[in-house]
Amino acid sequence: MEPDVTIPFLDLKTINLRHRDALREAFERVLEGGWYIQGGELAAFESEFAALCGTDCAIGTSNGLDALHMILRGYGIGPGDEVIVPSNTFIATWLAVSQSGATPVPVEPVESTCNLDPERLAAAVTPRTRAIVPVHLYGQTADMDPILALARRHGLKVIEDAAQAHGALYRGRPAGSLGDAAAFSFYPGKNLGALGDAGAITTNDPELTERVRKLINYGSSIKYQHDLAGYNCRLDELQAAFLRVKLRHLEEENRTRRDIASRYLAGLAGTPLVLPVVSEGCLPVWHLFVVRTEARDDLRHYLGEQGIASQIHYPVPPHRQGAYAGSVLAAKSFPISERMHRQVLSLPMGPTMTPDDVERCIRVILDWSGKR
Repeated sequence: MEPDVTIPFLDLKTINLRHRDALREAFERVLEGGWYIQGGELAAFESEFAALCGTDCAIGTSNGLDALHMILRGYGIGPGDEVIVPSNTFIATWLAVSQSGATPVPVEPVESTCNLDPERLAAAVTPRTRAIVPVHLYGQTADMDPILALARRHGLKVIEDAAQAHGALYRGRPAGSLGDAAAFSFYPGKNLGALGDAGAITTNDPELTERVRKLINYGSSIKYQHDLAGYNCRLDELQAAFLRVKLRHLEEENRTRRDIASRYLAGLAGTPLVLPVVSEGCLPVWHLFVVRTEARDDLRHYLGEQGIASQIHYPVPPHRQGAYAGSVLAAKSFPISERMHRQVLSLPMGPTMTPDDVERCIRVILDWSGKR
């Protein structure tokens, strides 16, 4: 029988209880205000989040998948179109493309960063390509300048999947402001997490903003007048109020994550593990600290025996999932992604971890490494 977990992978309960009073105050404010959909809390959060991302506009949505889907719909991307996506990502990136009716076209990642490889993009562009969706995986931005340059040459939209990159910077510019539009998730475990599902779109495009605001609200901007065949993908007042509380602490919590990552990188140098690489010009927010080893399962088991929790993000690449079993993608091989999904292990990472917690994780891994 495994021992009790003494170092959790992410202590969400403690993270949120640190903001207990402010979250309760936000709840009471919404309850007593009597307005629960598309009110003042949402408007305030959208303004505050747009300021963080350095964009003209932020639009609250029900979750990150819907945010990405609505951007694609907002740009009129659909059946017959192709959208370039990373082969190495959470499946939501692909699902948004599929839900729009377009076809995902996977491109392999850079081995060192696990993010979309700009040098492989040109070969994936066809006359049917409409957009590129780089994912800022694990909290580090993709190498956006060459991606944007190629997109501009071919007249393509660049849509950031920034679900893991709240507050990340690329050459001094915030994630969410780097492409034509960006999709964020505020799933509870994210760096900026709601107390339920939530998401947002950021953009400087006024036409997209107008169209998406209609799409997420039944195709309507005037009550009972529906200009588009829309959806119900709105961010509610309560989650917006909670997110406003937690947004105030995001920068501090991201600094804590960076400190933890620095300790891991120094302490685990020289081990057989493949450690994360930070690209020049990038300032990650370390949503995840992911190491790689062919002995992944053995390391995870050893950590568990010592009471240290870990996770696998993600065990199965999208093209091997049942959701795409009937598509031509299932028959293709993406060896870099397949190797990564076989090797990756996410170590404990979160703003409530103490230096002692981090040092203990390092010692246990060093002990495991010494026994191999």
